[in-house]
Amino acid sequence: MKLLNEILGTKYPIIQGGMANIATGEFAAACSNAGALGLIGTGGMKNAEELRDHIRRCRALTDKPFGVNIMLMHPESDAFARVAAEEKVRVVTTGAGNPGKYLPAWKEAGIFVIPVVSAAVLARHLEKAGADALIAEGTESGGHVGEMTTMALVPQVVDAVSIPVIAAGGIADGRQMAAALALGACGVQVGTCLLVSEECPIHPNYKAALLKAKDSDTIVTGRIGGTPVRVLKNRMSREYVRQEKAGADKMELEKFTLGSLRRAVFEGDTNTGSLMAGQVCGMLHEVRPVADILADLDRGAKQRMKALQELC
Repeated sequence: MKLLNEILGTKYPIIQGGMANIATGEFAAACSNAGALGLIGTGGMKNAEELRDHIRRCRALTDKPFGVNIMLMHPESDAFARVAAEEKVRVVTTGAGNPGKYLPAWKEAGIFVIPVVSAAVLARHLEKAGADALIAEGTESGGHVGEMTTMALVPQVVDAVSIPVIAAGGIADGRQMAAALALGACGVQVGTCLLVSEECPIHPNYKAALLKAKDSDTIVTGRIGGTPVRVLKNRMSREYVRQEKAGADKMELEKFTLGSLRRAVFEGDTNTGSLMAGQVCGMLHEVRPVADILADLDRGAKQRMKALQELC
């Protein structure tokens, strides 16, 4: 099995998650320069020209591979897909939908396409549609989540398809990365552990909340309504879940979340902001350069795998 870095031409078999309002051109470039595949996230962008600007800013800051993440539920997804093809980005990852209609144009542009999946049945469908690889993301992750855990999901996706599978969700150190490789993944995608990097553009209050968080300090909003999102527990998320369980309708619930991610990222509002984070938040203890975080992940995984081999 080829590792992800051999497939993508990166130093490490690691992808930086394309987090909305966070994964800017500058942050993607920093992650790529540090050895991962940096991703530009379209989730918080207003239009396609904003994406084009981020791609060009990233390209000016790195000569390493980078990509774009497109949330297919975004009203501008058609335009984002077109810009990705026009700019001939190396990699496109997708979430929240089926990218099938975009694949011909992306293939013509030479783009390597990696959809995110939360179930084996979708993995099979996307392999047939022409995906080059898949990201199997467990419910431990931050932001939009599925139901299956990474431990259960990854091996079932690996068994279901013949294309490479990348594990995501609940990965913040070398032990978890080694576990993902043991499950059959060729690499990992990480997000939460990179939020506390020096280069990550989130507000210092957001980083402080992550460093303070313990293992059980996340909560999933929107699970009842079918739009589950994992965030840190705060006044907004607790009230959202309380209202949701009480039967509040979608319009009432939207009052809590409208603009909440931007408030967290840009204003540092830790009370009513949406502090997206995975269950590994309790493993974050200090703000460090992204290069150190990635190097520790890779080194720790190799050390753990070597130790396991010595047990055999």
